[in-house]
Amino acid sequence: MTANLKRLLAACLLALASSAALAQYPSRPIKLIVPIPAGGAPDIAARVVGQKLSELLGAPVVVENHAGSNGNIAGDMVAKAPPDGYTLLLGQDSLIAINPHLYAKMPFDPLKDLVPVATLVANQFVLAVNPSLPVRNLQEFVEYARRTVPPLPYASGGNGSQHHLSMEILKLRAGIDLLHVPFKGGTPATMATVAGDTAAMFAGTSSKPQIKAGKLRALAATGAQRSPEFPELPTIGEFYPGYEVTIWLALFAPAGTPEAVLVRLRAAVEKALAAPEVAQRLNAAGGVEPFTTTPDEFAALIRSDYDKYGKIVKAIGVKVD
Repeated sequence: MTANLKRLLAACLLALASSAALAQYPSRPIKLIVPIPAGGAPDIAARVVGQKLSELLGAPVVVENHAGSNGNIAGDMVAKAPPDGYTLLLGQDSLIAINPHLYAKMPFDPLKDLVPVATLVANQFVLAVNPSLPVRNLQEFVEYARRTVPPLPYASGGNGSQHHLSMEILKLRAGIDLLHVPFKGGTPATMATVAGDTAAMFAGTSSKPQIKAGKLRALAATGAQRSPEFPELPTIGEFYPGYEVTIWLALFAPAGTPEAVLVRLRAAVEKALAAPEVAQRLNAAGGVEPFTTTPDEFAALIRSDYDKYGKIVKAIGVKVD
């Protein structure tokens, strides 16, 4: 047997083995890596959707939390995992579209080392203030902030977080000055604002209990449309056209994952998000809504957000080492 014939035979055997593996996918548990600690909205979304995917795919989906470095640790783990569909990432838009502009050196390239699988859920922020602040709406907040010296302190989930960038965009659009006080996550930022240590913040809709209890006062929402959770609130874009911040979570796989695996995963995600019980659990537990797109729409969304946040990070000059 010639050397060329041996190589051809080996290639054919490898292709047959790969085809057989794809036909059996998944044949063992799938790890879903989440970049935040247990309990937050992304973790809740991962567990709700992961449970339904387990049923649809016929294999366990095991959620693992690997927090740190604004999601870079989890993203790097998945980017360097074997591209076989058994290690997936619950990716936040901040990890994909903000971190590359924020960090001087990334351990991986989110746009090259990860492949988008499917969008999962979307949400928006609510501009919320401590009830002791003498403001009842966005216009009053802007006017009060203009008159206040020293500047009002506002809380965020960390330098370069979407909480941070959302407020910086509002500062630029409204022409106001505020003092940024970063925390390690949205939960401690919310606690600080409830306690009155900070005056304002952009809170996720998971803060609905505090708002309904009067511990926070909601003024406006950041989405393109009014929030289903707070339909009475105007959007900031109604006062400052073009202002819009929508938060999304999605499934990613290592680059090089076979297309057949991606197709199988996308179909399962679409079925999972269409299930009424999944939508109800997502909304009740984390205040998020199922968010379904085509692969082309998802790719366009990533590029749009990447460009948008790149300009914002450059404008405010924030960097993280």
